[in-house]
Amino acid sequence: MSLSAHLATGTTTLCRAWAVTRADGVTLGFTDHDRDLNFEDVVFRAESGLTARALEQVTGLAVDNSEAVGALRDAGLQEGDIMAGRYDAASLRIWEVNWADLTQRALLFRGSLGEITRAGGAFRAELRGLSEALDAQAGRLYHAQCSAVLGDAACRFDLSTPGFALQTVIEQVEAGQHFTFAGLETDAAGWFAHGRLVVLDGAAAGLMGHIREDRATAAGRRISLWEGLRAPVVPGDLLRLEAGCDKQAATCRAKFANLLNFQGFPHIPGEDWQSAYPRAGQPNDGGARRR
Repeated sequence: MSLSAHLATGTTTLCRAWAVTRADGVTLGFTDHDRDLNFEDVVFRAESGLTARALEQVTGLAVDNSEAVGALRDAGLQEGDIMAGRYDAASLRIWEVNWADLTQRALLFRGSLGEITRAGGAFRAELRGLSEALDAQAGRLYHAQCSAVLGDAACRFDLSTPGFALQTVIEQVEAGQHFTFAGLETDAAGWFAHGRLVVLDGAAAGLMGHIREDRATAAGRRISLWEGLRAPVVPGDLLRLEAGCDKQAATCRAKFANLLNFQGFPHIPGEDWQSAYPRAGQPNDGGARRR
C-alpha cells in the first residue's frame, strides 16, 4: 500500500520526521512520534520535543518557509552547539511517515535552517526552502583585490607547504578571541594576519575564526580574531594557524609566489579615474595610464 492509499482509508497512523545535516557531516534525526523511527540510515529520536508549524509551500520561485520549535535537550539539539554556530545553514529534510509502515512516507520539505533563536530553554528555527538560494547575488566582481580564498580551487596554493600552516596548543586565551603564545617565534609578526585559526580538539573542535591581528608583545606572540569563537576554548586545546593573505597582488607574488593564479585585477582603474584631469608636467598624450 502506498502512502496516498493509506491516507485514503480515513484512519491514519501518521507522524513527521526531520533530518538535520550539519556542515561538518553530523546528521541528527527527530520525530514527533512517541517512539524512535529508523529509515534512510537515520535514527529519528522521539525524545527531542521537536514540533513544526504548518509548511507554507508555493508554486513558482517564491521561498517556501516554516518554523520548528523544540526544547533544548542533551539527547537532541544542544544549546552549546547552537550557540557555537554548528547548525548555521544546516540542510534539512522533513517527511510525513506512516509509523506503522515506514516504507509509506513522502518527502514534504527540503531546504536549510535559517535564523535560530533561543529563549527559556527552547529554540526556534526558521526553515528555508531550496529557492532561498536564488535570492543570493551571483557573478564575478571586477576589482583590484583577489576574489579567491587562500588554498581554494581558484587560488590553488597548497597550505601544506612548510611554513604556511602550523599546529600548536593554546597557551593563553581571552574571551575566545585573543590568543598569546610564548614560544611561537618561528614566523615574522603579521605572518598570520588575515589568515585562519582552526580549533582541532576540545569543546570548540571544528570551529574556525578569521585572524585580525598578529603581533609581538612582551608576553609573546598575540593573535586576535575579528570575532570570538562561539564555544569554550581553554589552554591545551590544539589549534591550526594558517598564513594570511590580504588579497593584494604584491602579497600573492612575494609571500606565496602564486601570482599566476591571482584572481584580481590590480590595474583596473579606481573611482578616482573618473574625475581625473590633465595636469602640467604629466604625460597627456592620450596613451595608457599604466605601463
